Amino acid sequence: MSRIQDCFKKLDEKKQKALVAFVTAGDPDLPTTKHIFSLLEKNGADIVELGVPFSDPLADGPVIQASALRALNSGTNLKKIIQLVADIRKNSQLPIVLMTSYNPVFVYGQKQFIDDALKAGVDGVIIPDLPPEEAKEFQTMADPKGLETIFLLAPTSTEDRVTMVARQSRGFIYYVSLTGTTGVKSTVAENLQPKVQVIKNAAALPVLVGFGISGPEQAKEASAVSDGVIVGSAIVRLIAENSDPAERDAKIGQFVSSVKQAISS
Repeated sequence: MSRIQDCFKKLDEKKQKALVAFVTAGDPDLPTTKHIFSLLEKNGADIVELGVPFSDPLADGPVIQASALRALNSGTNLKKIIQLVADIRKNSQLPIVLMTSYNPVFVYGQKQFIDDALKAGVDGVIIPDLPPEEAKEFQTMADPKGLETIFLLAPTSTEDRVTMVARQSRGFIYYVSLTGTTGVKSTVAENLQPKVQVIKNAAALPVLVGFGISGPEQAKEASAVSDGVIVGSAIVRLIAENSDPAERDAKIGQFVSSVKQAISS
């Protein structure tokens, strides 16, 4: 059983929903990302997504775009992020998912990326611009080795696409709760429950809701109809707005803990 599957099994036994925390790797530098990873784990994150910074992002809003620029300016690249994961794995067994554009993977080389990522301890990948229709070559190499390819669905996804993603996704399904880019929103998307239910009817995998989850109340509302939530921009914004390490750590810890408590009650 993979670390991601084991995570959801344990959460199901405890009747808890999953909290996936996203940060951009290398924001503001890789040693800080390693430190923040430990903060996320300590305060209740069940899975951590490490974003791979890219100069031409697909679905990132301004908060994530700015974090990617900071990470790129600090010299972060995919190879260094994989090395970071190997370093984190010396002290943590928390599932780690890389969220990346396809270009860095293509440049790295698909097979080499899969081998190096697995060796380092990466459990899954989200590649928004590698749709299931074009992912056969990647999955043919990744699936047998155990690197889980997680696909996205959106409010505009058709029934045929839901069926396709339910068949091809591994680990969990990422439901983008709104059309548009990532970012903090004041309310949970409309029609969330029926959309998530359609996916759950088609898939055996957990369905997690991301994009626009800004705090405990929204997380609680979204998790009530799903298997968990993915929170990114709200955490990344705390990193950007708090240059003092002690203040940054305190605010991130408090925020993550409050979200986890909200979806566990």
